[in-house]
Amino acid sequence: MALTPDEVSRIAHLARLELSDAERALMLEQLNGFFGIVEQMSAVDTRRVEPLYTPLSALHAVGLRLRDDAVTEVDQRAANQRSAPAVEDGLFLVPKVIE
Repeated sequence: MALTPDEVSRIAHLARLELSDAERALMLEQLNGFFGIVEQMSAVDTRRVEPLYTPLSALHAVGLRLRDDAVTEVDQRAANQRSAPAVEDGLFLVPKVIE
């Protein structure tokens, strides 16, 4: 999947980035290089490969060090939201930023 210069310009606009022509060309090259690597990785057959939860488990057996799932702090939502300009039903209200 190769991007076009127009697509890079659109991505820059959505990210609110001002890019010069040179920066846009460099960004196009870098993004297409990234997508090239992703395509190469997607081409590898991994159907018989077991997922690893840590790369170290490929070398030797690693025991999981899990802690008990217990609440350790009191609920401070109201105190944390006290300085917010707008809150409703325990949620922060923010202005719409998507066009």
